[in-house]
Amino acid sequence: MELELAGKTALVTGSSRGIGRAIAEALRAEGCKVVLNARHPDELNATAAALQSPAIVGDVTRADEARRVVDEALKLLGHLDILVCNVGSGRSVAPGAETPDEWQRVFALNLWSATHMVEAARAALAASRGAVVCISSICGLEVVPGAPVTYSVAKAALHAYVRGVARPLGAEGVRINAIALGNIVFEGSIWQKKVTADAAGVRAMLEANVPLQRLGTPREIGELTAYLASPRSGFATGAIWTLDGGQVRA
Repeated sequence: MELELAGKTALVTGSSRGIGRAIAEALRAEGCKVVLNARHPDELNATAAALQSPAIVGDVTRADEARRVVDEALKLLGHLDILVCNVGSGRSVAPGAETPDEWQRVFALNLWSATHMVEAARAALAASRGAVVCISSICGLEVVPGAPVTYSVAKAALHAYVRGVARPLGAEGVRINAIALGNIVFEGSIWQKKVTADAAGVRAMLEANVPLQRLGTPREIGELTAYLASPRSGFATGAIWTLDGGQVRA
């Protein structure tokens, strides 16, 4: 499908590897000029060289850093059409072992990283009548057995944010949507480690819980993100799009 993204500009956070990198690749394939972002320079610079895209090192869980990243991206791009908030991690303590520090850490990664970036980029996105896509998880939609409570609550809060902020952003011509991911496998991911450790156990879980009976791929996320960022989805905002092979039962 021609997504009408040629010549558009995009900033993708958490894009040095895995899902974020796949999103950047999908946007570039549609003709976007993409700026990458991550906290760790070595991996980010290697990805930037491979994709031939500019990159900005920065920790967007901090409001001041988010503003700096957006300012530097605007200097590189001239304007901003698309913001993808991909920073996040499901690694946390087991349910019932939460601490105040762990709540703060997980919320910074999975919620503040998005809210800081949206606020920092809001004026630029309003000027271009742009779009935001937040990468989330089905853990924010229902209780997934064994999933960290900190992570699930942070993603549920992200969904509430996306739904709630859609109205004021929409008044400025800006769309915002989220994608709630199921089980995604890529190099270095939790699911790659689980498959390596217990392939039969993963297969049994998929057969019991996922109608499509497989793990998802970063490429599939990248393609849906590109669609939601494009004019082809121009009437979609404030929605949580589920990409989980049918796992969510609600």
